[in-house]
Amino acid sequence: MKSLPASPPLARALAERNYHDATPVQTAVLVPEAIGRDLLVSAQTGSGKTVAYGLAIANDMMGDAERLPRAASPLALIVAPTRELALQVHRELEWLYAYAGARVVSCVGGMDPQREKRELEAGAHIVVGTPGRLCDHIRRKRLDVTELKAVVLDEADEMLDLGFREDMEFILETTPETRRTLLFSATLPRTIITMAKQYQHEAFRVEVAGGDGGHADIEYRAIRIAPSDVEHAVVNVLRFFESPTTIVFCNTRNAVNHLQAALLERGFSVVALSGELTQNERTKALQSLRDGRARVCVATDVAARGIDLPNLGLVIHADLPNDPEVLQHRSGRTGRAGKKGVSVLLVVPARRKRAEFLLDLAGVEAAWGLAPTVEEIRTLDQQRMLQDGLFGETATDDDLVLARALLAERSAEDIATALARLYRSRLPAPEDILDPGQGRSRDERGSKRDSREPRSDDRPQKTKTKRAELPEGSMWFRAAIGRNKNAEARWLLPMICRRGGIGKQDIGAIRIYGSSTEFQISANAVDEFTARIKRPDKEDNIRIELLPNGPQGETEGLDKRSRKPAREDRDFSARPPREDKPRYDDKPRFEGKPRFDKPKPGGKPQRDDARRFDAAPARGKNPPPGKKANRKDWPDVEKPGFGKKPKKKHRKG
Repeated sequence: MKSLPASPPLARALAERNYHDATPVQTAVLVPEAIGRDLLVSAQTGSGKTVAYGLAIANDMMGDAERLPRAASPLALIVAPTRELALQVHRELEWLYAYAGARVVSCVGGMDPQREKRELEAGAHIVVGTPGRLCDHIRRKRLDVTELKAVVLDEADEMLDLGFREDMEFILETTPETRRTLLFSATLPRTIITMAKQYQHEAFRVEVAGGDGGHADIEYRAIRIAPSDVEHAVVNVLRFFESPTTIVFCNTRNAVNHLQAALLERGFSVVALSGELTQNERTKALQSLRDGRARVCVATDVAARGIDLPNLGLVIHADLPNDPEVLQHRSGRTGRAGKKGVSVLLVVPARRKRAEFLLDLAGVEAAWGLAPTVEEIRTLDQQRMLQDGLFGETATDDDLVLARALLAERSAEDIATALARLYRSRLPAPEDILDPGQGRSRDERGSKRDSREPRSDDRPQKTKTKRAELPEGSMWFRAAIGRNKNAEARWLLPMICRRGGIGKQDIGAIRIYGSSTEFQISANAVDEFTARIKRPDKEDNIRIELLPNGPQGETEGLDKRSRKPAREDRDFSARPPREDKPRYDDKPRFEGKPRFDKPKPGGKPQRDDARRFDAAPARGKNPPPGKKANRKDWPDVEKPGFGKKPKKKHRKG
């Protein structure tokens, strides 16, 4: 490695990883003035900081020896703000110290603490962890810090923002005073400077300018979009750049889940990464990106730090970041280790000034423009297909036999057409996007309004789409989803393509009703589409059926519950009067009919009113002889003192 002093074991590991040129921060921490001193380093993410402090602490742990002694109490402690960054640092230091015999142990939240306890008891040279878990192990006497030679605080500004100040101070106060303290931060706010003065001694300060660091290889682009076209712009940007790995950033967990579902519906291999996931789920998601099983990661800012994915060439900001530091950390996931990358900001008109302000504070210049169009994406698809590696591979005997059989049965044009159709069917369809700078009339805004807005009536209505009906021979199908489920042609179209294994050109008119949607399939694709929709689908349970008699529609003006003509469509004037029902004036009036003819359900039989009026004695007379006066049986009898309690006579003496 040029101009980078390192011990033979570390130099061998660097050579195997093709580290031929040192980055500015790696060179700065190994100058003679920095050897053995505390370091206060300011460098952007992606500038090679992990390897930099890995090389810087090598002399403290190894001295002049080529291998480390037997693992016992840790010699170096690395503190990182997030689980992902801690695990990433763990992997980096493992390969860097592989030939030096180092044992690296990670202690992060979300993992099994008992397993970490056993690994610490077995001995370690380097311990990497998050602040909370490290403090827990120190308090429980599981982590011995008495032999530490160096403590590294990685992304110190982020740890302060996440509320780890007390944990950081506890770690620094617990470790030996003779230790070496290396503080790395993307920015140096006042709180970082104060902490450095308190816990460092005559620190050597290193500042790497952003232009000389990792962001020199990042191309920034700002795309103007309409507020309703965020998802469609993400789709077209993904299709335009075709990066092997991409991260799309959102500000909330709900936005992450919604965008992940939308991209899955359109055929992208995508995973989500947010704070609500367990550490095991995060690890599986990142591993699928590293293995190539997934190409897109939709994440919150929790993933902005510590993720170093191979071939990550594109970062999309679906939501604008809150401050320039977050913008730099998000964008710093790409353009790492000398590789080129692109950072795309999606900006709605109302947020343009905010975007310009963020870019100005971050010190970067972005090229403003519009989202890629369908025509541009199709042109690139054609070029990529012609340059596909399949055409350069050597054909085998089996390939030649199959090729000759195809040419004997089909023409070259038919075979090329089938190949083009097969190639396009594997790619998500691009979206039509509205230019936010084009004004629209009131009538156009009314006809193109968002289908999710509530309508003034509940009657099923059609959606006007730009897709024309196909010629004769096509067939109509019905999907069991409509406006009541926020059905929209823009996401129904890719769903139909995925379910039926057909292309966008094979779909004609789409008519969306209240509870169903009818669409047209070309004659060439009907057989394949019919066979595919019979298979169960794991991603959705939308039922699709064939309409052999053509479009059926839904009867306009039907009441949803009774399926009878709506109230405004009924004619009440022609209803004939009813002669069998007497008028109110002809009804017999009440003439003393007993009110209680039948006993109440579950109660005692009630007497009728006739007995009450006939048998009741006159007011003021005593009850019949032998009959005890009862208020219920003789309601009209006045009893002396009824309702008032007689006064008690108190005896004297």
